[in-house]
Amino acid sequence: MYRDPISHLPDPIRQAEFYEGVTLKRGVAWIFDFIITALLVVPVLVFTAFLGVFFLPLLFFIVGFFYRVFTITHGSATLGMRMMAIEFRDMHGQRLDRQQAFMHTLGYTFTIMTFLLQLVSIGFMFTSERGQGLTDMALGTVALNKRA
Repeated sequence: MYRDPISHLPDPIRQAEFYEGVTLKRGVAWIFDFIITALLVVPVLVFTAFLGVFFLPLLFFIVGFFYRVFTITHGSATLGMRMMAIEFRDMHGQRLDRQQAFMHTLGYTFTIMTFLLQLVSIGFMFTSERGQGLTDMALGTVALNKRA
């Protein structure tokens, strides 16, 4: 008998309120997180006497990576996701730990660096049963409404 490996998560048919609007909320959260990351980069630029300007994309990438891992580890959501009242859960319905946050951020980073994969991931978020992107599908994670 086949058992769904993520059966500990809310059912998208019977408990649709957990998934309603989550994909759009993730998009808005991403914008907030981009702004927050940019604000975190500014003090780093000052600290490096603005030499960081010469490798700004790499600096933005590194700061963003650590920001995502730290915030997801300490609340299973980035600050943008918290503003939108959504959070990640693993296939057992638990909040993400440090290792899962690292792996999710690594997967996210890989897809964001590859434009085609990012488009496919966004497409899956809009069309998959639980609104999961490629990284979510690979790790068995899902973004849910917090107050559902």
